[in-house]
Formats: sequence, structure tokens, C-alpha cells
Amino acid sequence: MRSIILLLFLGLGAVVSAVLPNEPARAQEDVAFRSYLESLRPKARSMGIRDATLNSVFPTLTPNPRVIQLDQNQPGGGAYAPIPNFEPYRLRHVDAARISRGRVAYQSNRSRLARIEAETGVPEEIMVAIYGHETNYGSYTGDFDLIRSLATLAYEGRRRTLFEPELLATLKMLDNGVPRSRLVGSWAGATGYPQFLPSVYLRLGKDGDGDGRVDIWNSEADALASIANYFVKAGWRRDQPWGVAVSVPSGLDRASIGARTAPARCPRVFNRHSRWLTMAEWRRLGVTSANGNWPADTVMATLLEPDGPGKTAYLLTSNYRAILDYNCSNFYALSVGLLADAVKR
Repeated sequence: MRSIILLLFLGLGAVVSAVLPNEPARAQEDVAFRSYLESLRPKARSMGIRDATLNSVFPTLTPNPRVIQLDQNQPGGGAYAPIPNFEPYRLRHVDAARISRGRVAYQSNRSRLARIEAETGVPEEIMVAIYGHETNYGSYTGDFDLIRSLATLAYEGRRRTLFEPELLATLKMLDNGVPRSRLVGSWAGATGYPQFLPSVYLRLGKDGDGDGRVDIWNSEADALASIANYFVKAGWRRDQPWGVAVSVPSGLDRASIGARTAPARCPRVFNRHSRWLTMAEWRRLGVTSANGNWPADTVMATLLEPDGPGKTAYLLTSNYRAILDYNCSNFYALSVGLLADAVKR
């Protein structure tokens, strides 16, 4: 019995020591973290961030181990890993509850949505669908301290080129007068109703209600206007759909419509798309619209069969590429388009 108790005690000690670093190691880590933060001062000053802002924040920061754990546990997906079918994802993300809440958000914001669409050409329902997908219409926007999370990720170094500019952008937001209490979001730095990264907020945030502030945390008008502004900068084309659901004839020669260029980014996303053809050319190949509606003959589109041959496929326009710019995932972009269509019905 004494041996068992001793073994349990030793085992517990090993677990505790693995979770809690010893004091010298913790002190060394703190010194390295503080040194990294101080190294950012020249870059911050070049962005116009005041030393007073840095002095008010840097002493309050400590690394967040949970953020490192979440970053390192991100699901992989190598170049040759199998891609699951889209249908299960669609059923979870374009469900009755999300459609119903989207219709409520759509109707309650119609006046401002109509104005934003008239100004930008971005459809009302696309703005609402992004809002719904990112934060379930504002019901959850994240509760991580952005500055602490981004400081941790930048210091850790594995993806410093991504996270350091976002940390500096967050400090710029604070320096511009955004309250520290508002700077919360996902562990990776996305914030507000649209889940913008801080650099995107600084670049594309839009005042939608005319009060002189860009408040994407509390103002639906600002959030929706900012989403539309994002799509304008991403190349959204007025009066053109994101895509159309289609049926593909079983005899279609898929080799003849394969893409002819190598994608510069997101290869697992873009390698699934065919080459570009006009809607008229797709019709001549025997592709038929699922609901009988077709965009203009001259509209260019690529074909995506997310569940394989014989299932619902989609002809996707350049506006679909704008959605991919927001989040480079075929499943995400398809579900945004389908939710938008369902919300508008």
C-alpha cells in the first residue's frame, strides 16, 4: 500500500511539474516575453502609436498558454488529405434556425441594407449571411483579450509574420480610441460582428450609422456597412449572382474542362474548380439550372461538384471568389451563398 501511495505521489508530482514550469523557467520566459514586446516599439512608433499607449498596455500582458495550445491544435489537412462531402456541412450551417434568424435580421435592417446595397452593389442578403455565419447574428463574438492573444501568438513565433502585424494593428486601434474592453474576440484575433482581423478593421471598417465611429461590436449598421466595403474591395460585381445550383450530365467530359492554371493560394480550394466558361457554353455542354434561372449568357463561371458526380453541382461566378477572399473555404463560401438565397426567399 505504501508503495502504491508513493507511486501515486510521484506521478502526481510529475503531472504538476509538467503543467507548472518551475520558477526560474517562468522568470526566464517573462524576461523573453517583455524583451519581445519592447522590440516592437520602433515599429509601433512608425505607425504613429504613442509610447503612452504602449506603456499602458505592455506591463499588463502575460503569455496565454491556452492560445498557444489552440493554435498548435489546429486541424491539419495536407495537400492529399481526403476532402469530405459538402452536404453534412450544409445541413449544419444552412439549417432552419440560422435561416429563421437571418430572415429576422434581414427584415429588421431592410432600410439600412437597401441603402448600403444601392451604394455598393453588394446584395443585402450576402451581408446578412456573412453576419450569420461569423457570429450567428451577433450572438457570440468571442471573449479572448485580443492584445494578449496576439502578443502571445506573435511572441511564440511559429506564425509571427501573420500575428505580429495584427498585434500592432490592435495597438493602433487602442491608440485611436477604441476602448480596451471592446478589443475582445477569437483566440486568433478576429473581432466584432463581422469577425474582422484588426488590420482589416483599420483598412475597411465603415461608419454605417453616421455617428462618426466605426463600432463593429455594437452597431449592426457599422458591421453591415463594413462587410459590404470588404466585398467592394474584394471585387464584387454589381447585379451578378454568386452562383447557381446545377445538374451536370453524366457524360460530361470533365478532363476537357479542367483548370489550366496553378492556383497561387488555397490550392485545396481552387484545384476543385473547373476552368472558366460562359453560362452559354455551360448550357451547350448540357448543364441545367436546378431552379430554371440562369445568369446572363456572357457571365463567366467555374464548375464545382462538392459531393462528387451525380449530386448537386454549382456554377460559380467571380463574386464567389469574393466570398472566398473573406474565408478561403469552398464549404464556407457555398454555405454563405445558400444561406443568402434562403434568407431572401
